[in-house]
Amino acid sequence: MMKKILLVALFQFVCLLGMAQKHKIYDPSLDGQKQLTEAIALAKQDGKHVFVQVGGNWCSWCIKFHKFVGGNETLKQILEDNYVVVKLNYSNDNKNEKALAQLNYPQRFGYPSFVILDGNGNRLHTQDSGYLESGQGYDEAKVKRFFELWTPNALDPKHYQ
Repeated sequence: MMKKILLVALFQFVCLLGMAQKHKIYDPSLDGQKQLTEAIALAKQDGKHVFVQVGGNWCSWCIKFHKFVGGNETLKQILEDNYVVVKLNYSNDNKNEKALAQLNYPQRFGYPSFVILDGNGNRLHTQDSGYLESGQGYDEAKVKRFFELWTPNALDPKHYQ
């Protein structure tokens, strides 16, 4: 009987380990400041903004957001057309403290938190992801509105004259 319990426990552990390995959204080996510098340069060149998703592979809501946006063609297209995306890791392996300080400490909102930068690296907005949630997931209309309100086009003064 004890062998069966141990076998079931081992099987569950292996399954969970496999699932954790599948969700490597954030790369703790990357230098956050370098990621931001490269993304800002690319955004400036392409006339886009930078969308920074701060979190870690340990964060279930970070994984949910990644899957939610990745599985929604409309949201993916808005991101692709308007933003250079950075997945900025925060974990015991790499806290990216200098990059988070550069972004004015978005971790104060919890994880994930989102930061929008313009092509010059100016912080335009920091978003608490909790406002984009609905029940046990994310709300498509809220996420879409958030993405659209911070695009370069939305912030173009010519639309408001």
